[in-house]
Amino acid sequence: MARVTSYVLAIVLLIIGIVVGYYAGYYTTPQKTVTMTTTLTGVPSTTTVTVTTTLQTSQPSTQVSYTVPEKIKAAWIYVGPVGDFGWSYMHDVGRRVVAGLFKDWLETTYVEQVSADQSPAVMDDLVRKGYTVIFTTSFDFMDQTYDKAHQYPNIMFFHCSGYKRAPNMGTYFADLYQVYYLNGLMAGALTKTGKIGYVAAHTIPEVIRHINAYAIGAKEVGEQLGKNITVYVIEIGEWFNPDKARAAADTLVKQFNVDVLAFTEDSAATVEYAENLYKQGKEVYVFSHYSPMYEWGPDVVISGQLVRWEVIYTDILAKVKAGIYRPGNLENVDYWYLLNSGAVDLGAYVYPNGSIMHINPKFIPILKSIKVKDVLTGEELTVYDLVMRRYQQMKEAPLLQPLQGQAITHLLESIENISTGASHVPTVLIAPSFEPFTGPLKGYCLPGMHYSRFCTGKPDNAEVDIPAGERLTHDDLWNMDFFVSWVAFQGRI
Repeated sequence: MARVTSYVLAIVLLIIGIVVGYYAGYYTTPQKTVTMTTTLTGVPSTTTVTVTTTLQTSQPSTQVSYTVPEKIKAAWIYVGPVGDFGWSYMHDVGRRVVAGLFKDWLETTYVEQVSADQSPAVMDDLVRKGYTVIFTTSFDFMDQTYDKAHQYPNIMFFHCSGYKRAPNMGTYFADLYQVYYLNGLMAGALTKTGKIGYVAAHTIPEVIRHINAYAIGAKEVGEQLGKNITVYVIEIGEWFNPDKARAAADTLVKQFNVDVLAFTEDSAATVEYAENLYKQGKEVYVFSHYSPMYEWGPDVVISGQLVRWEVIYTDILAKVKAGIYRPGNLENVDYWYLLNSGAVDLGAYVYPNGSIMHINPKFIPILKSIKVKDVLTGEELTVYDLVMRRYQQMKEAPLLQPLQGQAITHLLESIENISTGASHVPTVLIAPSFEPFTGPLKGYCLPGMHYSRFCTGKPDNAEVDIPAGERLTHDDLWNMDFFVSWVAFQGRI
């Protein structure tokens, strides 16, 4: 991999200096917009990347007098039931963790099964009850949270998965695309038909990103084993609807002959469906989603994605109590946590002692019996070893985490390393040494979705062609609006 020159290090230090100066002077000096442009060459060596950042430092419209209270009262608003064993369930696990960890000074509550239309009234009620930190945990709550942040300038709001921020409203997300890629490696090894299914709640950039990563992993292994990998996707149009999820899974199996499933839907319905098929003598394997769903399908769950919201909630609330986060300085708070942070993990079960079952023991022997090549090194190894190698490669990027917490430093996350000029520590790694979304990749723009630099201004279904060696940036991933070419989108049921 190409290294970034020491000149770029100076630019990075300049950016950091400006950021530090910005926070130091936030309350004492007028705010303005600062634009910096520099060109990084050799990232990769065949590509020139122009990096532009704008520090949005608008002065809050209302001056807020704020003193850190002795007791912090924090509330969570969930789009689904806490018993869904998916998205809302894992958010509530995170709430439970911080409630116990910070019990001396933190009081928590939650409201479940809230629709977007209901959310403003719920926020009003929580404010009346004295809650000064409010977490809104669905993309559907974004606009409503933004409006309430302006209505209540002395309340701190944190919105999950959105992109709108305000002086008293930050954003956060723990993304699973790296784990989906690992799941894809195993799916490509274990499918017999080469046909893999995906039940999607909504085809928004988050879910598209996950589907593509899953498909990239499946092709990387499946192609080496002589399989023609196709990932069939059905959208159900709801985050929580077990009946629709089960029906979509059934269609994928019966109509498209898929024998491995993954999904984005906040219940264990797809896992239970596959387990019932197994008991009837039909093998369809599955990856659990968000929470540890192994117990609903011990015969069919290969692995899955685990989200650990407590990692983000601990960091946010500790900074609130310390006075680091307060109304007036949240406009650039934007967590984008990946495997390196511990906020997401590979796994399908959490043991009573807190350790994780990364892969169902039932499938480890077969994964260890299948050999492929590492496409980066050409080395022959088992699929199991490849999965664990990629897991470590993406997890071991500790210097990336400070860049993942602020909107103004996201543009630096795809820099692979920095040259220090020091003799004994010549290079410091920034990004993981492996990134699933690295070219060459070919795909097609989804109809009606034109967010990214690849599809903006282009017709529906236009070809996307990412050259060899190009590593997609945070903005590319966040705005993903295309499927890779071996994903077959079947529309919504």
